[in-house]
Amino acid sequence: MRKLIVSNHVTLDGFFEGPNHEIDWFNRDEEAFAYSRTMLGAVDTILFGRVTYEMMARYWPAAPKEEIADKMNSLPKVVFSRTIDKLDWNNSRLVKGNAVEEISRLKQQPGKDLAILGSAALASFALQQGLIDEYRIILNPVLLGRGNPLFKGIEKRINLKLVNTQALSSGTVVLYYQTA
Repeated sequence: MRKLIVSNHVTLDGFFEGPNHEIDWFNRDEEAFAYSRTMLGAVDTILFGRVTYEMMARYWPAAPKEEIADKMNSLPKVVFSRTIDKLDWNNSRLVKGNAVEEISRLKQQPGKDLAILGSAALASFALQQGLIDEYRIILNPVLLGRGNPLFKGIEKRINLKLVNTQALSSGTVVLYYQTA
């Protein structure tokens, strides 16, 4: 069975984006790019919510051609939204129906792992439904003071087990967790 991985940047004070959806604080050095290349090489489908999909669809098709851009543009993308009707980014498919059923179906299919990138509302929903197998939290050494938290609306405690860490020379730390 395929794993569903959430891989997201977060600030030390727990935000995955600033109050106006800004992500200019992400560490973008070669070690961070190496993590992204490795992570994207281990998945064959990316899951998005509408907001992140729209942001990514504006950026990646026009991004300079390199390995990460090639992966982002070529990998299948499944977008969960009830508010949009049309997807323009290459290899994207819209799901308006039952997200739990669709994610469960995807996890049962053969192939590489699945990843949720950004998409905090989708990640929070999948977390509460018990669908996430691994959390890769990319902890950036910055405090924003305000913004949008990575996980919202968590109604019960979910214990996690740290299974790996990767310290980057920038001070960013990738924390790998699984549900305990």
